[in-house]
Amino acid sequence: MYAARKIVPLSNKHSLQWVQNYNTRTKIPIANLSKGAKGSAILATNVMRSFFDNGLIDDARALFDEMPERDVVMWTAMIAGYTSCNQYVHAWTVFCEMVNNWENPNAFTLSNVLKACKSLQCLARGGLVHGMAIKLGLEGSLYVDNALMDMYATCCISMEDACSIFRDMKEKNMVSWTTLITGYTHRGDGYGGLQVFREMLLDEAELNPHSFSIAIRACAAIGSNTFGRQIHAAIIKNGLGSNLPVMNSILDMYCRCGFLSEANAYFYEMSEKNLITWNTLLAGYERLGSKEALNIFSQMESDGFRPNCFTFTSITAACANLAVLNCGQQVHGGIICRGLQGNLVLANALIDMYAKCGSIADSRKIFSEMSDRNLVSWTSMMIGYGAHGCGKEAVKLFDEMVVSGIRPDRIVFMAVLSACSHAGLIDEGLRCFESMSNYNVTPDQEIYGCVVDLLGRGGRVEEAYQLIKGMPFKPNESVWGALLGACKAHKLPSMGKLAALKVLDLRPNKVGAYVMLSNIYAAEGKWGESARMRKLMRKTCSRKEAGRSWIEVRKQVYSFVVGDKVGSHTEWAHGVVELLILHMKEAGYIPDLHCLIHDLEDGT
Repeated sequence: MYAARKIVPLSNKHSLQWVQNYNTRTKIPIANLSKGAKGSAILATNVMRSFFDNGLIDDARALFDEMPERDVVMWTAMIAGYTSCNQYVHAWTVFCEMVNNWENPNAFTLSNVLKACKSLQCLARGGLVHGMAIKLGLEGSLYVDNALMDMYATCCISMEDACSIFRDMKEKNMVSWTTLITGYTHRGDGYGGLQVFREMLLDEAELNPHSFSIAIRACAAIGSNTFGRQIHAAIIKNGLGSNLPVMNSILDMYCRCGFLSEANAYFYEMSEKNLITWNTLLAGYERLGSKEALNIFSQMESDGFRPNCFTFTSITAACANLAVLNCGQQVHGGIICRGLQGNLVLANALIDMYAKCGSIADSRKIFSEMSDRNLVSWTSMMIGYGAHGCGKEAVKLFDEMVVSGIRPDRIVFMAVLSACSHAGLIDEGLRCFESMSNYNVTPDQEIYGCVVDLLGRGGRVEEAYQLIKGMPFKPNESVWGALLGACKAHKLPSMGKLAALKVLDLRPNKVGAYVMLSNIYAAEGKWGESARMRKLMRKTCSRKEAGRSWIEVRKQVYSFVVGDKVGSHTEWAHGVVELLILHMKEAGYIPDLHCLIHDLEDGT
């Protein structure tokens, strides 16, 4: 049987007559096709598949509708075509039409419709197809069993049903094993995926590049560089070390496990690279906030690789993490030059980048110009407003989002509460907190921590403490930490002592809590207790890592740490600090030194 060549789009009329006369108007040999209706059906099926391959979905449907007789092959081709074009609802509708027309599906039909059920995340429909497979005696088909396993692994809350199908399979191939490993890995259970991979090796099942790739991905999911190295060695042993998709998976594993030096060395050892290779390394550096991401991007373009949406998303995030506005603007220009400014994911990344780089006006401009917005768009803009102290704008945006029909999630509420906290909008923040039940969002530890911080910053510390006492679960260290910060800010030593002890009970190595307790005891004249806290801190806590700040001035990034005396820019910084001190004195500001009792050798 010969596949049809690329067809000129048909008008939606007389498609059947066109197919019946097709052999007189083409040089494609069809002598092996049987004559009459069956021959026309076979040819029509091939043409229909060609339509789907070329994205001509409406023409495929028109041809299908005009066929007077349809066999199981034609029905299956229609379902498979819709599935391949991501038209999963239409695939399910055609399957229902097929059943209503008393046409029994075969194994290929069921495997294709199960793919549609999986993509629709519809367990109920997948269960109906499973029942039909049992009724028709097709449950033992390798194609059906693999598709069932894939559907259950994707749609169920656990892997139990998928494993049950796998255990009952009389015949397994490498697709069966790989499907089960993928099911575990995609739900974040890398250990489960690696256990199945181990069983696959013990069963001496056939290994292919994809099975190794998904096993490597399982190592990346659990951050296990040790397991990853072992599988890397097995890949080389099996002669797959030069397979590009496998090499890309290994590179991704080293990046996700945080071994960037190994990832970089492996990258330059690779005999072949494609855009995915470059994107993988770029994303690895971006996740760790390294400025090397900018160099990788520049080198990639120099080597002739054209960046795609994924590339621009990673490099935009890198600019945001480093707060380098000039670089971010250049990346934005590259996005516009390539006509990608309408991409939703990229627009969301740009909103975040401009907000983190200090240009909230540009964030708002991009947000306002978006023709389509999703939950991430609204959330990114709210977080940006919160970081810039624009609490009222964040609350207004929240109300607009709700009116637009998008339901807020936990992260949205955290963004609004944080924005209200930094802007002192206590009543507005509490209103949002109380509205969470309207959207079936249950407050968790982080949400309660935000509300405690909101009340604490506004001076309503007792109210914050009562909220903690009324929490439906035991408060964690971050909730007590928020109360501790409020007690410190409003000079409430008694409650501060309680909060600090609670923090230390949950996290004994928390430096700030020891310092707070030591200061409180010192203020009360209990010097012995103060010294004891300092001694415990030295014994329990590791030295606090110095914070680093950076700023971009005239396209040059300068970084600073506490006590930094290296570099000419530090002289300029000290000069500015002295100028600020002078202005503060002229304004009559008297610094509060009471809370600054500290021990420099403790690094606090």
